[in-house]
Amino acid sequence: MFVDKVKIYVEAGDGGRGCVSFRREKFIPMGGPDGGDGGDGGHVILKASAGEQSLVDLKFQQHWAAERGVHGKGQKLQGARGKNCVIKVPMGTLVFREGESELLADLKEDGQEFIVAKGGKGGKGNCHFATSTNRAPRIAQPGTPGEKATLELELKIIADIGLIGYPNAGKSTILTAISGAHPKTAPYPFTTLHPNIGIVETDDYRRFTVADIPGLIEGASENVGLGHAFLRHIERCRLFCYTLDMGGVDGRDPLDDLASLRSELDKYEDGLSKRPFVIAANKMDLEGAQEHLKRLQETEPQAVIVPICAELQEHTDELILTFRRLLDELPPEDEALLYRILARRRVFRNEKTAANDDMDFTDDNW
Repeated sequence: MFVDKVKIYVEAGDGGRGCVSFRREKFIPMGGPDGGDGGDGGHVILKASAGEQSLVDLKFQQHWAAERGVHGKGQKLQGARGKNCVIKVPMGTLVFREGESELLADLKEDGQEFIVAKGGKGGKGNCHFATSTNRAPRIAQPGTPGEKATLELELKIIADIGLIGYPNAGKSTILTAISGAHPKTAPYPFTTLHPNIGIVETDDYRRFTVADIPGLIEGASENVGLGHAFLRHIERCRLFCYTLDMGGVDGRDPLDDLASLRSELDKYEDGLSKRPFVIAANKMDLEGAQEHLKRLQETEPQAVIVPICAELQEHTDELILTFRRLLDELPPEDEALLYRILARRRVFRNEKTAANDDMDFTDDNW
């Protein structure tokens, strides 16, 4: 089960109370105050982990709390600090507060941590309040409460290359042919229901990641098909691979598919289709593929086009080398631009929900 969007409730630990205590020992008259401080409450921490691939665990455990600090004791004994609550999330997780658009953290590196709720401070014991005029204070501080928050987490997968194409264009087959990933493949549309990641390794041990994005169709940016739910996963990809069915198995024209894909990307994020790309002209073993390839080359003279047949693993090695060459030629990433894109909150509504919202449920309509 793949989950890329969840809401969780976090509560840091409260600080422990300070202690009111006096030293009472034989032969030590008026020993004075010796109440210890309370311990600090534990934090709630999100930690990116390469071993996590989905937010599914958080879907079924939404409430997380850290331990509270232990109260102070006599003899100036300080209470123990509360244990932190560490929540492991996949790399590429974005953190927002509920209902807010400000991006709190982008957990994109393995082991990266972010404190989402700070524990309360422990209260001071009465030993801190002794003065020349009040040598036996009977006051101590209570611990401060820990922070509470409702968070919305969004996963935007981290991959160097994103495979983009219509359903049944062969994206999953390409991923299987060039990497060790084995996504489900079948001769019907929308076989891929969630993004799949594959790691490609070249002969000289250069490694890069490729993401298979569920099929996009016209209107994906407006909540049509499955693409609207997964367009967010291409935001981090530095290189796009438009995967085209050159045989036109479903009666589609590959050139029209390419234009439609670019249009949907720009509708989702203006200028997104301007990113560096390569075109994988797939299914070249089918009748009519050569004619479509010639038209594509005439229409896109400046584009890098690699004719392949992923099912038969023909020319897939050439595709891998092309990926590597283009990745090496890419300029440094614009971190500020990427941050703005990632931080943008997008709300997708299906037609049924929109229709219900537009209805006026008054007595006159019943």
